[in-house]
Amino acid sequence: MNCNPPREGMSIIVRTVARWLKGFILLYGISIVLYGHITPGGGFAGGVIIAIAFVLLALAEGEPASQSFFSKRAASTLDSAGVLLFLALAFAGMLWGGGIFFENFIATKEHALFTLFSGGVIPLSNIGLGLKVASSLFLVFTVLAALRIDANGEEDS
Repeated sequence: MNCNPPREGMSIIVRTVARWLKGFILLYGISIVLYGHITPGGGFAGGVIIAIAFVLLALAEGEPASQSFFSKRAASTLDSAGVLLFLALAFAGMLWGGGIFFENFIATKEHALFTLFSGGVIPLSNIGLGLKVASSLFLVFTVLAALRIDANGEEDS
């Protein structure tokens, strides 16, 4: 007879592999966001990859462990911060870029082309978009996980 209460999440192997991979997935997503103006990728693709790291942790460890790592409140705050950064850059283009919405007002020197700082406001807007996409997709996952519906159409409590 097993007296141990059931654990949330998956087996020890899946939890261990998820713990090992989450850092690499996060770093890859961050690099896609930061270098999106030079290579294929950007804020949306990098944000999806970052969200996948948190979803993997939530699936492997269970909801309580994933909420301690990346809570709904933190996701909601980062979601708002990402959109505010994106809009602030757009309106800053109007102020310092000659009245044009989302004008690239940060000049790039000729010798700095094809480097991390060569994109002007584009890397900054990629960061805002990456924050927005990653936190929004994680919030969508948590809402869908909370509203699990089985095959008979009844809510699972």
